[in-house]
Order: sequence, then C-alpha cells, then structure tokens
Amino acid sequence: MRGIWMRDTCMRDTLRAVLAAAALALGMVAPSQVRAEEVDLLLALAADVSRSVDSQKFQLQRDGYAAALQDPRVVAAITGGTLGRIAVSYIEWSGAGNQKVVIDWTVVRDADSAGKFATQLLESSRAFADRTSISGGIDFAAVQFERAPMTARRRTIDVSGDGTNNSGRDVTAARDEAVAKGISINGLVILTEQPLSWNAEHTNPAGGLEAYFRNNVIGGPGAFVLTAQDFNAFGQAMISKLVAEIAAASPPSRAAAVVAPRPDASRD
Repeated sequence: MRGIWMRDTCMRDTLRAVLAAAALALGMVAPSQVRAEEVDLLLALAADVSRSVDSQKFQLQRDGYAAALQDPRVVAAITGGTLGRIAVSYIEWSGAGNQKVVIDWTVVRDADSAGKFATQLLESSRAFADRTSISGGIDFAAVQFERAPMTARRRTIDVSGDGTNNSGRDVTAARDEAVAKGISINGLVILTEQPLSWNAEHTNPAGGLEAYFRNNVIGGPGAFVLTAQDFNAFGQAMISKLVAEIAAASPPSRAAAVVAPRPDASRD
C-alpha cells in the first residue's frame, strides 16, 4: 500500500510540475504572440476648453469635430489609406494639470465607426474651464501615444485653440520634445473678433494668433496651421485639416481656412 501511495504522490507531483511548466511557457510566449493592431495613423485630437472658450464656442467646437469625423471626405481619406483604418483619441485640456481623455483610443475604419465616435463625443460632458496650458495639452497627448493599444508609423497631435499659452511650462519646450519623439503637431486656430476685456492679448496677441501657433506650437515634417475665421467656420476647417493629416497630404492653401505651413520645428 505504501508503494501505491508513493507512486500516486509522485504522479501528482509530476503532473503539477508539468502544469506549472506549461503555464510558465504560456505566460512567456503569449505576450510575443499578441500583436497590437496596426493602423495608418495615431491621431490625438487635443481641444482647448479654457475659460476663453465660452459655452457657445465649446458646443460649436464639439459639433465641428463630430461633423468633420463623419464627413464623407474624411471617411474616404481613412478608408483610402494603406491599411484603411486610423486610431483616434479625443483629449480636452485647459490649465496646467487639467487634461482629460474624453474618448480613449478608438479604431475608425468606416462611416459606422466614425459615427459611433462622433455620437460618443457629443454625449460627453465638458472637462474643464481654467487657464490655457497648450504645453500641458501637448505633454499629456504625447504620453497617450505610449499607452495606445495600436501601433502606427505616423503619430499626430491635432491642437485646436483660441489663445496663447499662459499656464504651465514653455510651450516651445513641450513642442520640441514631442517632435524629437517623432510626433507631428498641427494647429487649428480659432480667431476671436472681439478681444477679451480682461486679457486682450491672450486671444489677440501681437502679430496674430496664427503666427503665434506657427512659431510656438506646431512642429515636425509638414506641420501646418489652419485658421478658422470664427467658431462657425471651425467645422469646415476641421474637415480640411483631418483630410490632410490622414492622407499625409498638404492642406488647401485657401478654402474656409487660412494655411500657415511650418516644415520643421528645428527651423526656429
């Protein structure tokens, strides 16, 4: 009986060892077998929701993003890519330390997935209403690429805003660090016809907000600025911008927006 008991014990120990080894082997092999989905572009939409963006401007901006993502020209640019899909994340930023991922990385591959993203965006509440830290928005967006469950050869931060950087670290430092990581930064400037009574130079700096973005915010090969004359023109400018970014093409020189190209941040 003792011999049988020892034999059974040995068999159980052997089985446990085999199962443990198998589990270890699976644990070591599984990560290398699971590959992140590849897309044509990782696009972080970084929207300004600072205090200068009132409720009307905020809604016009949200509606503009949602409409642009569903526009047939944008969908055609997505489906016409090498892989026929991109990944998009929507971020809202305000003062230093005030950044939020409103919609995390989502693969958009057709009109249906674009529509679902747009619907989710329209149903999301506003994140902040503080000062304007473009640098914080860029830094936060750059980190999101590192945690994205998708991979792409091109990574772009799409910054929209209506004012200068007045919170957090120097915006050019944030831009240059992002560009050094291979990230392109494009800008969409929303002009303010009536300067703010409490801080006129914030939305209407000397030389113009377009020049400010061109010299301080955008960077990387082919980087550009589009300028919407007002928030009502935002949607049309956004369509032109998305098509150019997704198709890696040059934006139209004159349409519903003004284009200010900036080949490389290193030229400053």
